[in-house]
Order: sequence, then structure tokens, then C-alpha cells
Amino acid sequence: MEQHINFITLGVADLAASRRFYRDVFGWRETADSNANIAFFRTGNALLFALFGKDALVQDAQATASGSGFPRFTLAHNVGSEAEVDALFAGFAGKNVQIVKAPQKVFWGGYSGYLAAPDGFLWEIAYNPFLRQLR
Repeated sequence: MEQHINFITLGVADLAASRRFYRDVFGWRETADSNANIAFFRTGNALLFALFGKDALVQDAQATASGSGFPRFTLAHNVGSEAEVDALFAGFAGKNVQIVKAPQKVFWGGYSGYLAAPDGFLWEIAYNPFLRQLR
């Protein structure tokens, strides 16, 4: 099997609020495939990021919605320098974004901070000098 991820889909409590967050905070634009029930954002050549109502996602997966707290994963956006991380966080401050951790040097050799999306999903904004190919 070829190794790749085509979609990352988040189950969200308020689809409209999440759409606004990714549009207004990150500047992302929805694809033409979006509709009233799901929002798609193209984040690269092959990866789509999707927002789906959490109850609809639970039903689609035939799973249960029990549990809460830290979802045991984070999402990351890598940029080209520490200054870019700082500039993004400065912009987030004017958009009422919940900053979880201010940008700082981190133990693995990079520089990053965290913010929370409306449903608490954590986004790391990072400069990673070891992953030049991701920028």
C-alpha cells in the first residue's frame, strides 16, 4: 500500500464557528466540494482537511461519542523561522484566539507555541530547523 494520508477530519460541535475559525484565523478557503454538512480545505497537493459535525461523524463511523479531555493528538503548521511563528501569534492576539502556550524554544530543538481551535483541538505553530522539506 502506498503511504499517504488523504483526509484529516475533525468532528466539531459548531460547524459554522469552526468554519469561521479556519477562515478568519488561518486564512484558509473552503473547496467547492464543501456543503452545509461538511467543510473541506485543501492544505497541500494531496491532503484535505475536513470539518464535520461531531454527532454526524460518530454516526458515520458507527462509534460512540463518550470521553472528553485531551484528544491525544495535535495538529501542526510549520513555518520558515522563529520570527514567522512570533508574527502569526501576534496576529492571533487580535482575533480572540485562545493561546495555550506562547511561542518559545522547545526541548526538541525547534521553536513553537500552541493555540486551541473552537472545539479544543490543539494547533502547534512551529519552526522546526530539522524539517526543511515541510516548508
